[in-house]
Amino acid sequence: MALVKHNNNSLTNLTALPSAVPTGKMILLNTATASSSASLSFDSTYINSDYLIYKFEFINMHPQNDARGFFVNFSIDNGSNYNVVKTTNCFLARHRENGATADLAYKTSEDLAQGTGDQILNQEVGNGADESVSGSMQLFNPANTTFIKHFISRTNGYEGNFDYTFDWNTAGYCNTTSAINAVIFRFNSSNIDSGQIKLYGLAN
Repeated sequence: MALVKHNNNSLTNLTALPSAVPTGKMILLNTATASSSASLSFDSTYINSDYLIYKFEFINMHPQNDARGFFVNFSIDNGSNYNVVKTTNCFLARHRENGATADLAYKTSEDLAQGTGDQILNQEVGNGADESVSGSMQLFNPANTTFIKHFISRTNGYEGNFDYTFDWNTAGYCNTTSAINAVIFRFNSSNIDSGQIKLYGLAN
């Protein structure tokens, strides 16, 4: 069979995509903006069976109080309770501005073993004018009623007391076969002074 050479040099020159090329893309579902907010949450208006994967993007989440952890929790009753059982793991890489400390560590004290409390996504985020935490979290197939629900997060925070960058990695599963239909994000013992969370659905 002879090879066919196409004259198009880039996708911008194509007038139509071949049928085998996938067209799935991230669909922005909602943007939540904090202003001295106790938390930011998303309910079944956005988290439902419409998408298999939901992605949260954290943009400059800034606590009102200094050295605060940034946390997530999940609900199966549309936000009446955020207490889903979770098993998780977390580790971080950190580096200080003056180069004095650079290491990689598993955080045994911060993981959950069938715990219902909030799961930390980053620690000791500073409240200085230029300090915040940013990153993302994916939640997989939350409406499924057969399997547990996996989530994976990676964030980078500015630790204010000693000027660290914290590259925090968290993963785990919600140990429930009920549909997850709400998610909440908050700092411990601090309002969210400012920041945005964007929620996307991955089109099938």
